[in-house]
Amino acid sequence: MNFSRHRPLGLLAPALLVAVVSCSAADDSDAVAVPTPDAKTAPLCRDLDKALPRQVNGQSRQDPEPRSAYTAGWGNPAIILRCGIVRPPKMVDPKVALGDDPNAIGGGVNGVDWLMEKEDDGTWRFTTSGRLAYVQVTLPKKMSGSDDSAQVLMDLATAVKKAVPTGLASMRH
Repeated sequence: MNFSRHRPLGLLAPALLVAVVSCSAADDSDAVAVPTPDAKTAPLCRDLDKALPRQVNGQSRQDPEPRSAYTAGWGNPAIILRCGIVRPPKMVDPKVALGDDPNAIGGGVNGVDWLMEKEDDGTWRFTTSGRLAYVQVTLPKKMSGSDDSAQVLMDLATAVKKAVPTGLASMRH
């Protein structure tokens, strides 16, 4: 029996398995839209990226693709932070943030004010208000409706306060 004829196929199988696993892992992580902050906002977002904690709600930092100083992530499925986004439409009308929309409320956590929006799919999105840059945090579906959201915002508050001063962010849409 000639084993040398079968050896290449035997080596090919593990290589194919590694390739399939690698592709599957890459496909599991959704790409995150990278914001394009203006010239005044971009340095604040880069400072925030440097100040962000290594862990949020006990989850290790695992930045999404494509890599950017304007995005960050923790855990899998990921808590996603985006800095330098345009002002959310619900912030245009102050009445909306004050309670006219049951899916959008305002509140503060550890000195950072947030617009809290419940998405159509049941997940929550949080956007800073009263800061020189809009910072948005989106929770994965598994965390929606839990007490984890308060912990996430508490874990991020120090970095936001350090890097993004209070004030009015750009009005661009």
